[in-house]
Amino acid sequence: MNAWPWALLGVVFLGTGALAAAPQDAADSGTLADPPASSGATQPTNLDTFLFALPTTHDHVGRVIVPVKINGLGPFRFLVDTGANHSTISPGLVQTLGLKTRGEATIVLDGITGSAHVPYVAVDKLQVGDLTLQGTALPVVWAPVMAGADGILGAAGLADKTLLIDFQRNRVAIANRIDSSARTPVTRIHALRVANGLLIMEARVGGVRTEAVLDTGSERTLGNLALRNALKLRNRSGRGFVAKLTSVYGATTEVETGEIQRAPAISIDTLSITDVALVFGDFHIFKVWEMQDRPALILGMDVLGTVTSLNVDFRNRDVYVGSPQTGGGEMRDAFRNVLSDQAMKR
Repeated sequence: MNAWPWALLGVVFLGTGALAAAPQDAADSGTLADPPASSGATQPTNLDTFLFALPTTHDHVGRVIVPVKINGLGPFRFLVDTGANHSTISPGLVQTLGLKTRGEATIVLDGITGSAHVPYVAVDKLQVGDLTLQGTALPVVWAPVMAGADGILGAAGLADKTLLIDFQRNRVAIANRIDSSARTPVTRIHALRVANGLLIMEARVGGVRTEAVLDTGSERTLGNLALRNALKLRNRSGRGFVAKLTSVYGATTEVETGEIQRAPAISIDTLSITDVALVFGDFHIFKVWEMQDRPALILGMDVLGTVTSLNVDFRNRDVYVGSPQTGGGEMRDAFRNVLSDQAMKR
């Protein structure tokens, strides 16, 4: 069994949530908060000056960033969000690229805490690694969790790709495939199913069977009320369920109240995750996913960012997790091969 220490939860949660988008008419369009003047890109990113794979430590929650080209320009910084089924773009980058929103037409955006009607732009081409999206609509969104990123890269379009994250060496790549030898020393977890692009794994929280959504775009790990209530039934003494309230923010303007509680051990396959502070709440996104009536949680970067490497194989529904005990030489070689192949294609 692998046991990992986890970073403690801060006072306020910030998360993008899963983004489910569908074009709508302009009627009854909502309004998002205006972004600060510093949001969005003003020029293409210098790839030598920022972290791609920022691990979770006691001081901060990790992030996963990839360099994205829009219509051949860039690269720009996009936050990788495996809990989103649609990519987004910041207002600042829209201005930098000279893109125009489609009149009064909007897209419905579903986030952790609620939904909103937001404008969108059409881009001819989005490129990152081995992923190319042609003729796609990007909702124009600014959210606090983006923290200066130029957009969010959602799981849509990654259905047949592999996401590689090496937190030890600050590397992220999206590839068509990697050599199987790179996965030999790491822990493999097979997802139960894929729903709307989400990888859903079977977990047990304090013995309660739970569905766990892998979400690199969420800063913190969240649980629904069904999980909270099931845990309370198992612990009839009430001990260990002293909750503190916090505000939960997402990609929309709605703010939800969450309960912070120390969770019992979370088991996923052979992995044992301990010392996690879960935020429970009646969050909108669980309703969107139709997961509000059974125990479910969102595994955020407070958990995912503590491993040494993470490899998500969307095609085969497998997640490979590296730890300090596995070394990491094979993952280093995998990145070398992937980056070399992608350089030859340019």
